[in-house]
Amino acid sequence: MPEHSRREFLATTAAIGAAGLIAPTGFGAWRAPRQSGDQLGVAVIGCGGRGSGAANDTLTANTNVRIKALVDLKAEAAKGLRDALKEAHGERVDVPDERIFTGLDGYKKALEVEGVDVVILATCPGFRPLHIAAAVAAKKHVFAEKPVCVDTAGYHICCAAHDIAKSQGTAIVTGTQYRRQASFVEGIQRIRDGMIGEVVGMTARYCSNGIWYRERKPGMSDMEYQIYNWMHFTWLSGDQIAEQAVHNIDIIHWVMGGPPVRAFASGGRWNRPADSEMWDSMSVDYEFDGGRICSFNCRHWPNSDNAFDNVVYGSKGIATLRAFNDGSRIVDRSGKELWSTKGDIGKAYREEHRALVESVVAGRPIVELRQTAEASMMAVMGREAAYSGQTATWDFMTTKSKLNLFPAKIEIPGEAPMPVVRRPGEYRLV
Repeated sequence: MPEHSRREFLATTAAIGAAGLIAPTGFGAWRAPRQSGDQLGVAVIGCGGRGSGAANDTLTANTNVRIKALVDLKAEAAKGLRDALKEAHGERVDVPDERIFTGLDGYKKALEVEGVDVVILATCPGFRPLHIAAAVAAKKHVFAEKPVCVDTAGYHICCAAHDIAKSQGTAIVTGTQYRRQASFVEGIQRIRDGMIGEVVGMTARYCSNGIWYRERKPGMSDMEYQIYNWMHFTWLSGDQIAEQAVHNIDIIHWVMGGPPVRAFASGGRWNRPADSEMWDSMSVDYEFDGGRICSFNCRHWPNSDNAFDNVVYGSKGIATLRAFNDGSRIVDRSGKELWSTKGDIGKAYREEHRALVESVVAGRPIVELRQTAEASMMAVMGREAAYSGQTATWDFMTTKSKLNLFPAKIEIPGEAPMPVVRRPGEYRLV
């Protein structure tokens, strides 16, 4: 397989950046409204659970899309998804075997398929900046799953891609479904309108009993194994705080109106398999301007209570924004209910894809990558503060940090980074 490195990341970003500077209005193929009956071709890059769900959601939410290409490291995964989608959606799934691509460079082949307008990026997160940059360079509209980066280098690639997508008129919608769930949208608007008074602080939690672990199969190279068991390697997942809990962190970003000033964190590890790099828990105090504190916690502890709520404390009341289908509620300081509503996360998943396609057809493409890059970077910031035991500032992490987790060389079969458990006091901010 071909090699991929951060040099390719940066070269791609530089190329599209230069193109945008030379002719920022020359890429406006999507600025003009399309006919409502036009069919948009979709390529799905990553055919696991996320890619499968996203493909089904866009077909369910939009009558004017067709799946045209599928990409996965394993052909059987892509073929299995093709067959399942075809059974559910019939002729709107148009993927002959020759448009099923495998290997590390399969995404490049999908981007070259005639008639592909939109790409769904749903591989493990470590590859997301590379795939986003390539899709933007190919002038495709993008749905990118969260998180969109797991280190500082990836954050800067995403910010550059956001700006170029804006200049050339292509859309980027991200998998932060709570931004389109009515119970969150309405609740945060009421906070904005002053129902709880001045926001003085917040708590957020993503605490569950555990996560999957995949045993190594006979004959797997180190690289094959790490990609197969990707959740447990920081360069691929970003640890639990980035891969899962970024949903809560994105809510913090949304409520507080942007990223924090600094993060102070702790955590630990006692229950992971020996070769997993993940910690069991992290607790982060995010400090915002004015001294406002958001206390955030995530953990995987067996036989313990689950918690996924976001609670916003105001001078006049308290807002609880609950995950999944649990709805939201606002009370005053005496506990009297002022407002409540139910949640519907399934509708929110579909709404992401409806909004993306509608924006393309209307010629008003949504570009929201930067806000998700900032939320992803907040997760990285909290993780690095916990790993190191040092206070991490937003300024350092985004303007001075050299954090770059992506291996210099990726080949299948091939070598992979040696698993490392980060220990505070030994591990330092870089």
